[in-house]
This record gives sequence, C-alpha cells and structure tokens, in this order.
Amino acid sequence: MKTDFPIFKNNPGLVYLDSTATSLKPKAVIDKLVEYYSQYSANIFRGVYRISEQATKEYEETRNIVSEFINAKTDREIVFTRNTTESLNLIAYSLGRKIIGQDDELVTTIMEHHSNFVPWQVLVQEVGATLKVIDINENGYLDLGKDLEQIVTKKTKILALTFVSNVLGTINPIKQIISAAKKINPKIITIIDAAQAVPHMKVDVQDLGCDFLAFSSHKMLGPTSVGVLWGKEDLLKEMFPFMYGGEMISEVYLDRSVFKDPPHKFEAGTPSIGEVIAFKEAVKYLKKIGMGNVSAHEKKLVSFCFKELKREFGNRIKIYGPSNIEDKGGVVAFNFGKYHPHDIASILDEEGIAVRAGHHCAMPLHERLHADATVRASFYIYNDEDDVKKLVEALKKVEKILR
Repeated sequence: MKTDFPIFKNNPGLVYLDSTATSLKPKAVIDKLVEYYSQYSANIFRGVYRISEQATKEYEETRNIVSEFINAKTDREIVFTRNTTESLNLIAYSLGRKIIGQDDELVTTIMEHHSNFVPWQVLVQEVGATLKVIDINENGYLDLGKDLEQIVTKKTKILALTFVSNVLGTINPIKQIISAAKKINPKIITIIDAAQAVPHMKVDVQDLGCDFLAFSSHKMLGPTSVGVLWGKEDLLKEMFPFMYGGEMISEVYLDRSVFKDPPHKFEAGTPSIGEVIAFKEAVKYLKKIGMGNVSAHEKKLVSFCFKELKREFGNRIKIYGPSNIEDKGGVVAFNFGKYHPHDIASILDEEGIAVRAGHHCAMPLHERLHADATVRASFYIYNDEDDVKKLVEALKKVEKILR
C-alpha cells in the first residue's frame, strides 16, 4: 500500500507515526488536486461557462459522497469549513450564543482537544453559564459514575464530547451516552468531535443519534484546509450565519439581506475548491479498503506495539489510556523513563521515525495525567509491524544515549 503514497518514494526509510496530527496523501488525491488546477481552475457557483460548471459539479459531488460516507439524511446537512476547529467554533458562535444563558449548563470532558474545550469555556465565561467537565478514571475511560444525572441535568443545553481521544486513544461509547443524556433532557444538543473517529472507523450519524458531528479531510488521506460539519437540517436552518459575504447571500437590499438555506448559508466566500474536490478521492480510497478493515488493521498494530514495548522496556515505559485494544483507536501515547518527550522525538527523528511530542492540544488532560508532555505514536493504513519494530529499536538508542 505504501506505493500509493509518493512521500515514501521521496523519503526512503520514513516511518511515519503521526497520522493523528495529519495523514499522508495517496497519489489519487494529489492527482485530483492537480487536475482541478490544471484543467478547470475556476470559481464555483458563479460562472455560466463550462469550466466553472465542471468545478461546481465536482465540488458538490464531494458533498454527496461525504454525506453517504457518514449516512447523513441529505447532503444539505454537510457544511464545508476549513477544519474540525472551525466546524466546532461555527456551532459555538451560531448556535451556542443563541441558546446558552446565565442559568444554563454546558458539559464537556477532560479528554477534549482544545478545539472542543476552549470555545465552550469562552462561551460560558461570556454569558455566565456553568461549565461541567467529565473526568476520567485511572484506566483512561470517562468517569460517568453510576448516575449520569449528576452530570447532565435539565439545565444542560449542550453536551460536547470527543468520539476518540487524540491522546489516550479511548473510544467513547458515544451512542450510549447520547441516549442516556437525551432521556434526562430531550432538548439537549449533542456535539461530537469525530476528527479521530471518521478516518479510522465506520461512523453513522443517524445511528449515533447526535445533533452535530465534526471532522477533517487532512486526517483521512485528504488535503488540508477542508473540514466537515454535519448537522441536523432543522437545526442548521435555525442557526444564524458564521460569516457574511459572497455566495451565502440570496438577496441584498439597503435595509436587509436574505441568506441562502444550509449548507451554503455557512460557506461565505471562495472556499478551498481544489482541496474539497480532491477530498472525494480520499473518501473513495477509504471506502474501497473498508472502514472495518482500517479499524482492524490499526488494532492489530496497537496490540503488537503494546506487546513489543512492554517486552523490551517493562515498567520503564508508561503507556496512557485503555489497555483493552477493543476500546482503543490507533494511538499509543507514552513516557519513557525520565527522558523528556522532546528529546525522545528528536532522537527518533534521526532514525527516520516521525512521532509527536508535547501535550497534543490537550493540556487539561495532561495536567490530569500529571504529565508535562507525552510521546505519541499513531498508526494508519500505511503502517505495518516493521514500523513498530523500528520504533522499538530506536527507543533502545534513546535509552543508550540519554541514560
């Protein structure tokens, strides 16, 4: 499969273990991007000439393919943004500031990426509402307690959760949590950060029962600068626009403006046209493999990585998150002895191994773990057991140099 990814040809020996930050791109995606810029590079919706109409058709085809990929009811529920971060901020701005008041509550978790924590933190501070944060237990699972009613109440307007932790790898039981929360408060709005879920497993928004779900193209083999916000159509219609300008307008008069219906109401200005068009090739590539196969492959590699790290280094290495592979995505975050994660990552880089070191945009979680930083190795479809073996050998060099 690595032959489908030009970066390996241009970087012989590369062991890429940072797909949680951004994935690599197959040739089919790169070729589609070049196709747009070289064959029909025109703005969309606005032109009545042939190449503009072709670009528009290709762009909207991506919307349809993405809609089918996550089982949305209609492609009118698919809004293109720049990334997951913008998608979540769009909800906070266009819906959150409309429904959250001083006496209301907003619930999130300690394991959130900053993108699904800070927007809500700022919102409740602005309006004087209450922010509740669900903790984790010692095994890296959400600590929901025996009674969810202690967390979610009739006052809870928004429940914002990550599907898969980008540090712990924990796969949260989103469907069960949403079901329980809506029994407590049927009017609650549930928002899912699926940036680490949609690229790695089958996600069905109708089955989950959530109200909004956000993810990014660049984490699932697609180009950067493309995010997706899925939202129930009736909720999107009630929300006011995130930005104002070209293409989201239906009519403009001196004293008023009329906006288009979703999704175009939220897509002001010229978008990342070529990148959105190329994104469809990433979705097609993953569909051809099968998301069940993607998930199974990652679990196999994580299991192998666990065994090899523990066999070689024992209790000198601390791995964070669930030990049950079935509850974990393709992420292995760890600390090694007293060696600083940045030093470890630098030495691994000398061996051609790319990992992430730091707090991974999850500082509250790292404070909860009593860790200033962690090393994170993340796996995807182009990784294999040889990559794990090379990681282990490189960590031996780390120990030899730093001890």
